[in-house]
Amino acid sequence: MGGYLGWLPLGGSWLFFMGSVWAVLIFTLAAAMELVTDQLPSTPSRKVPAQFGTRIAMGALTGAAIGLPYGIWLAGLVSGVIGAVIGTLGGASLRGKLAARFGSDPPAAFIEDAVAIVGAIVLILLLPAAPTI
Repeated sequence: MGGYLGWLPLGGSWLFFMGSVWAVLIFTLAAAMELVTDQLPSTPSRKVPAQFGTRIAMGALTGAAIGLPYGIWLAGLVSGVIGAVIGTLGGASLRGKLAARFGSDPPAAFIEDAVAIVGAIVLILLLPAAPTI
């Protein structure tokens, strides 16, 4: 979304596609679907290879896109991968502990999602204005 809105100037780079309306639509739908399916008891663990790999890939792309305007796309990519791994494993652990405390998974899932969403918003708001490429 940041590329589409011009917050992250990605045009002319290898990440230009992330600023397209199609990328915004696809990524937004995928995120919404993840929020919904995450609440279902039949959803597989986020730590199985397909889900874990997808989280790592999206973290890498997002981190690279955030770092690109600052000239540190590779550091952003690596940071995105590390953040995805920590978020996946840490989120699963926190959610498990909260679910045990509540005696039910749904409240823990909602809290976990809220923490992730608010955390992402805070991180983006803390970034300095991106320079133009």
